[in-house]
Amino acid sequence: MCSAVHLLRGDLPTPLLALLCALAARLLFPHQLLLAAFALFTAGLLARHLVSGRKPAHVMVILVVHCLRDLPVTQSRAAAPLTALAVTVAPHLWRRNALLSILAGTAVHVALASTVLAR
Repeated sequence: MCSAVHLLRGDLPTPLLALLCALAARLLFPHQLLLAAFALFTAGLLARHLVSGRKPAHVMVILVVHCLRDLPVTQSRAAAPLTALAVTVAPHLWRRNALLSILAGTAVHVALASTVLAR
């Protein structure tokens, strides 16, 4: 079935990839199922991207949600990550260069977290 789907669409469908990752995580890491399934799914999406040439935006959405899920947006310590997120998105929309976006966002976050907003 997988080879038939691969021939029809040119890649492995995302729901099937998620199911395979969840099953593998259940078998290999039963006590850390969610973390292992997420890691395997992300690795599978990245591998599919490298093989097929597609640029899945949902990988970045998953990573942003995962990184910011426990962030209290009403407190002042949320300023550094949210500013870094804005600085990461801006160069990406401007130049469509992932490396530039990641470097700019990381630099801003480190600078703000270690100097201006350090407690």
